[in-house]
Amino acid sequence: MRAVAAGDREALRILHQRYGNALAVVAERILGERADAEEVAADVLWQVWRQAGTYDRARGSVGAWLMTVVRSRAIDRLRSRNARASAHERAGDEAGAHGAADPVADLHSAERRRAVAAAMATLHENERAVLELAYFSDLSQSIIAERTGLPLGTVKSRIRSALLKLREGLQQFGR
Repeated sequence: MRAVAAGDREALRILHQRYGNALAVVAERILGERADAEEVAADVLWQVWRQAGTYDRARGSVGAWLMTVVRSRAIDRLRSRNARASAHERAGDEAGAHGAADPVADLHSAERRRAVAAAMATLHENERAVLELAYFSDLSQSIIAERTGLPLGTVKSRIRSALLKLREGLQQFGR
């Protein structure tokens, strides 16, 4: 891990050879899909490459640490997938409950989308980026901090600031 932390690509390759398949197997048990599992395993190795210095030998073996990280990532992916599926089902149920297309509802929906887009345009790029990760990727603030390399407090501040600006912007549109 010291070699990986020092930027030794060969050390990362060896780590991948030694643990890559095991990471994918653990992720596949949780996710039930090999393709997603392999992507999660690759994400974990990428995280290791960026954050190898955070590994603390006193807290456990490299393998145990990697398995904990992959388990956490796979569970996050599963929750995200389930949340998207539930939202899609609810949207389908609502559309089916309303029967035929409602032009007034469509117009109202389009107006609402424009208002949200205008409010989003007022955000700074760094605020918009963390907000999109939180809401569109359904990631927790701690996962966002890991993926972006930002301190957790910064992620929380940016999300809060973005939400306050969105509220203010949407109030101007009467929402």
